[in-house]
Amino acid sequence: MTGFLDNLREYLKDLKDQELKKVIAEIPINELIEIWDDLDEEEELKLFRILDLERKVDLMDTLPISKQELLIRSLTGDHAKALLAEMDPDDLTDFIQAVSPEVRESVWNALEEDAREEALFLLKYDYDDAAGLMTTRYLAIRPNLKVAQALAWVRKNMQNIETVYYIYVVDPLKRLTGVVSLKDLLAGEDDDLVQNVMVKEVITVYQDTDQEEVAKILETYDLLALPVVDHYHRLLGIVTFDDIIDVIREEQTEDIYKMSAVAASRDTYLESSVFALMRRRIPWLIVLLLAATITTNVIAGYRHVLEAAVVLAFFIPIVTGTGGNSGTQSATLMIRGLATGELRFQDIWRIIGKEILVGMLIGVCLGILTVVRAMLLPPAVSLNEALAVGTAMCFVVIVATLVGALAPLAISRLGFNPAVMAGPLMATLIDVSGLTIYFETAKLLLRVM
Repeated sequence: MTGFLDNLREYLKDLKDQELKKVIAEIPINELIEIWDDLDEEEELKLFRILDLERKVDLMDTLPISKQELLIRSLTGDHAKALLAEMDPDDLTDFIQAVSPEVRESVWNALEEDAREEALFLLKYDYDDAAGLMTTRYLAIRPNLKVAQALAWVRKNMQNIETVYYIYVVDPLKRLTGVVSLKDLLAGEDDDLVQNVMVKEVITVYQDTDQEEVAKILETYDLLALPVVDHYHRLLGIVTFDDIIDVIREEQTEDIYKMSAVAASRDTYLESSVFALMRRRIPWLIVLLLAATITTNVIAGYRHVLEAAVVLAFFIPIVTGTGGNSGTQSATLMIRGLATGELRFQDIWRIIGKEILVGMLIGVCLGILTVVRAMLLPPAVSLNEALAVGTAMCFVVIVATLVGALAPLAISRLGFNPAVMAGPLMATLIDVSGLTIYFETAKLLLRVM
């Protein structure tokens, strides 16, 4: 890739615009996107200026918002209008919402009247709802059309829509009554009516359906597009598969951030300032710090146990660490199962039974290993002390496994994202419960009062 970048820089430096256009036209857009961050600002602007309109749109769809702003500022009025007119309505709306106020104003002024109306329509909806993802560029026909007439309508309008695979059938009030695929239209007889070849049971989502639910439905039914309707069943637009890929990526990123106790952000890591990164991290760290003080209080409450059996202190990191890891494993399995729809809250009793058995098996194995480690490796401990630590380890793992499974289910049931119950927060919760179990078991087995 370094050689390609060096060659591109030579082209940008030595070739005239016409020659450069011919060379760049032969380079796949994905290769240009891959090296874009390695270009300086002057090279970016020159390269963007000579790209054809379609490749400009493809590039704008993939770059961070700061670079999109830079590129749109570089265009003159007519070129900006042409670029904005070529963008899909949903992508254009996202761009308008993300840019700075001054760029937003210039973009708005550059829009054609039709594009403004489309954007105003989409801006009414929350960006993370189905209507915020949809495009208004789809094909809709009446059920009383003949197949030949429908095909003629498709040929006439296919350049202005985002996908041609599905053609939606609506009544005079624009209520969705069916859907027909292009394949079925082509296979039908010219004199057949659309209502005779269409599918009447259409899978739809409402305008306020959450984007994560939209992604699940599209994936479950293996669709290329999903119609969005209002509560009167009027067709508003469609969500296409490429938009759902972005949603899946966004939701997965958000979950990873929450599992690591980091606030989500639309800016990339390199775009974010040091202070922005600090603001994203420090709130959760403060919460976790305060939560961790409970652990200190637990240890302080069992001071007399530690004074009677100082050796117990040596194994605190092993017990809490293993418990935290066990809980996080269970939580991760539950969070993934909830995200894919494999698990539901109604499965809670089956989950409890299974996790108790799994926790017991793992706990016994790790408990035995802990006893062997305590007996054979320094610091040397007595058999009774080793058995106390090993037994405590077994119970800690059982409880941690169960808590790790139940906490995400409970959080999901309350309507929150279960990903918050993984990572640091889960580890802190397990530390508190694990230490309590550890010291109580030690008190019982070592007869410490």
